[in-house]
Amino acid sequence: MIQKSQVTVIGAGPAGSECAWQLAKRGIEVKLVDMKPRKMTPAHKSKYFSELVCSNSLRSDELSNAVGLLKAEMRAMGSLFLESADRNRVPAGGALAVDREGFARTVTERLSACETIEIVSEEVSELPEGEVVVASGPLSSDAIAGTIHTLCGEEGLHFYDAVAPIVTLESVDLSSAFFASRYDKGTADYVNCPMNREEYLRFVAELAHAQEAAVHGFDDGAVFEGCMPVEVMARRGVDTLRYGPLKPVGLIDPRTGKDNYAVVQLRKDNAEGTLYNLVGFQTHLTFGEQKRVFSMIPALHDAEFVRYGVMHRNTFLNSPHLLDRYYRLRTEPRISFAGQMTGVEGYVESAASGMLVGIETAARLLGLPPVNFPQETAVGALAQYVSSGSVGEFQPMNINFGIISPLGYRVKGKRNKNAEISARSLKWIEQMKNEREDLFA
Repeated sequence: MIQKSQVTVIGAGPAGSECAWQLAKRGIEVKLVDMKPRKMTPAHKSKYFSELVCSNSLRSDELSNAVGLLKAEMRAMGSLFLESADRNRVPAGGALAVDREGFARTVTERLSACETIEIVSEEVSELPEGEVVVASGPLSSDAIAGTIHTLCGEEGLHFYDAVAPIVTLESVDLSSAFFASRYDKGTADYVNCPMNREEYLRFVAELAHAQEAAVHGFDDGAVFEGCMPVEVMARRGVDTLRYGPLKPVGLIDPRTGKDNYAVVQLRKDNAEGTLYNLVGFQTHLTFGEQKRVFSMIPALHDAEFVRYGVMHRNTFLNSPHLLDRYYRLRTEPRISFAGQMTGVEGYVESAASGMLVGIETAARLLGLPPVNFPQETAVGALAQYVSSGSVGEFQPMNINFGIISPLGYRVKGKRNKNAEISARSLKWIEQMKNEREDLFA
């Protein structure tokens, strides 16, 4: 058994932070390197680690939803990411949303207080010797991105992501809006801004032809579907938005007792409830056009935008050809990757990949057998998706029940089926923890 080991973790986003934590809690010394606060990417603003750039929502917390299962697995295994999120939760109906700054500050404080983690603020251009976990994210600096490209020997794949605008609550015309959560799940945490048919059609027409900001190399076809800018959706068809972020289903207007033609939802962005983001309104319009077009939404006619949406580059690996089920580089196993650059999409998924890398790397360095998370678990299903050579054109993937092993028998009702899949997974996690006290004491 190796008595003393050190792992260099590059990047302190959700994946790198979680990986460092999982290694450290198992007695592995960690050197956590991040260029913050000396150097920032165009999308990052905070000095804290694990900054949430695109949205403060970590999506559903229900076990009938795949991301809810993923969170439950991570909580059961002692995730720093989920512990920090739960401590900084803000109301969001059936979803888990957080106070961004409070969440990131909690992660940073816990990592900084850990005696076996050395935090170094510098930009990495070359990979060091020894065990390395690359979790520099989809916004990796040019220096480290070049090193990764040379190391992997293949052209990286690129897509573009977008962050949504934020408005002040006091500037929203609440006489033209109502508070509710879809299908009345949880508490009424969303501000819902309805539009009638005429208002919606005018809005979509202007949105489809609004001026976009100059983004070098931008191509609608390179946008990941889960982060599609609203103006791209508007160009795809007049009703596309009504079946996407502006869908009115499950949002009965208490003023009329009926559905509206379309509804824009605003979600709380800070614990005080003074700031709200436009749900699903990722965009790369110019700031002036965002103000003009989004102010066409009746409840937002005088909205104060404290942050406009912006586009930023995202890069991910051709992981099925490069990585194994432990996220290790097949050609050089001392190097692992974690986070969105591997092709897992979303904050929770990124942290989950970091968790798996941390656990499995610790097991290997301690001379213990691997855990080998199976495809029956959400954590394992993600790892096998990104490492499988059988997929076609590889694209980033959120966790979903489609990549988790089916039950093998029929269950009536989709929610019931998903709940049984979740129960099976959590039973496996609990049994694994009991059998592997060497890693989960």
